[in-house]
Amino acid sequence: MMEGEGGVYVYGMMGNSLPHLHFIKPDSAEQAEGGGAEASGGAWGVAGGPGWGPCSLLLIVSNNTLSHNAPLGAEMTVTIIVGTQWGDEGKGKITDFYASKAEVIARFQGGNNAGHTIVVGDEVFKLHVTPSGVIQGDKTVVIGNGVVLDLYQLKKELDELKDRGIPVDCLFISDRVHLILPYHRKMDGLQERLRTEGTKIGTTGRGIGPAYSDKTARTGIRAGDLLEPDHLRERIKDSLVQKNILFEAAGEPIFDADQITDELLELAGPMIPRIADTSALLNDAIRQGQSVLLEGAQGSYLDIDHGTYPFVTSSNTVAGGACAGAGIGPGVIDEVVGIVKAYTTRVGEGPFVTELTDEIGERIQEKGHEFGTTTERPRRCGWLDMVMLRRSRDINGLTSFAVTKIDVLDGIDKLKVCTAYELDGKELTMFPSSLEKLGRCKPVYQEFDGWPEMSKDDYTKVKEVGMDALPENLVKYVDFMAEDLGIPYHIVSFGPGRDETVDLRPDRG
Repeated sequence: MMEGEGGVYVYGMMGNSLPHLHFIKPDSAEQAEGGGAEASGGAWGVAGGPGWGPCSLLLIVSNNTLSHNAPLGAEMTVTIIVGTQWGDEGKGKITDFYASKAEVIARFQGGNNAGHTIVVGDEVFKLHVTPSGVIQGDKTVVIGNGVVLDLYQLKKELDELKDRGIPVDCLFISDRVHLILPYHRKMDGLQERLRTEGTKIGTTGRGIGPAYSDKTARTGIRAGDLLEPDHLRERIKDSLVQKNILFEAAGEPIFDADQITDELLELAGPMIPRIADTSALLNDAIRQGQSVLLEGAQGSYLDIDHGTYPFVTSSNTVAGGACAGAGIGPGVIDEVVGIVKAYTTRVGEGPFVTELTDEIGERIQEKGHEFGTTTERPRRCGWLDMVMLRRSRDINGLTSFAVTKIDVLDGIDKLKVCTAYELDGKELTMFPSSLEKLGRCKPVYQEFDGWPEMSKDDYTKVKEVGMDALPENLVKYVDFMAEDLGIPYHIVSFGPGRDETVDLRPDRG
């Protein structure tokens, strides 16, 4: 909420319209302070008073007029957080860390086939579709149009967050986001079951791939369709025509369009007020000079175009996907931060050049708790791979990187870093697109001396003393990454907690 002459501007929903800005004239000055005016369809969480909640989205008001063409603010920052490997790099923790300084946090792709674990004190939060920034409690959070959304999972997460005292009033859902429906999950399992040995993707079975397939085939269901029930019913009927033929041929039960529609409308009812044109919301926030943080799911090597195809996810996980998936232009991006795990992990099938199948690999897996947040599947572990990271730097346009799980390597006498691949007697320094070639690549390693086991106190000293407080060999290991990539590291993480983070950004101290 923001005061105008004799009233306030509120971003919310009136009647059956999509949420947008409304000028409201309260009956008294007391109402203008936040207690009296309410948008029909449910009160929105907008800053300004007890009736509106803690949202921080405020737009320029001048002479009773909203300026949609406000100049870019001098303090404006738009930051993208991406994973540089096969996912599970610790994006949730780093996103939460960056979110403390952001005002709006948006997720731009993926579904609930990936999980982010965030540790705050003694509490552990595991999110699969809700943007990680929600844990900060006083932020505007957005599920962007590039996401495929399982409303059943979202409701579960929001209910759990509310039960744990985390406010969720300020969460907005793009009206253009595609929905994951029960038949997508059924199709996902069926497709994986019918793949021949050696071609199985290792999908989670959550329906993400089929939902994105429907999006591309133009038979998908979007959140905005929930606002028009009759249209929604017809869309679902049309989408099920071909699918039910396939299900019946495979000996699977078919789906009833009316039943799915009725269940979906009942489930979505309380979420209708959250559906908004989030592209407009984000662009208005950027014009206002607000700090915006964009987070994705998975990692760069699961990108549908740039990953180890076909062992990838169904969306663009790289930084370019953030613009399309959030509805903003590339010209407003200030920073792209790549999250680099201090070693490499992978879930599912596909070649893995630096994979360790020995005792060191088992040690890393156990100490790093390398089991999936969503599936609890064990992650394959291996040495750090600079060939992978160089390509991640390029396809994302990284401006800096954050190193996570450095503590997992404590106490290993000798560390190896892959600096090139050997293929048929030739050296490769860039990642090949052919999986057949990748499967035949051998790692070319550079060896580093390790460092002793460190305590949490040892790591936290760096906050007072700087990197010099850490063992020389640890600093050399991280410095090597920066020198090879030609970009700086600004964050070093040595545990899952917020306080287990060293912030080396020059403007943060």
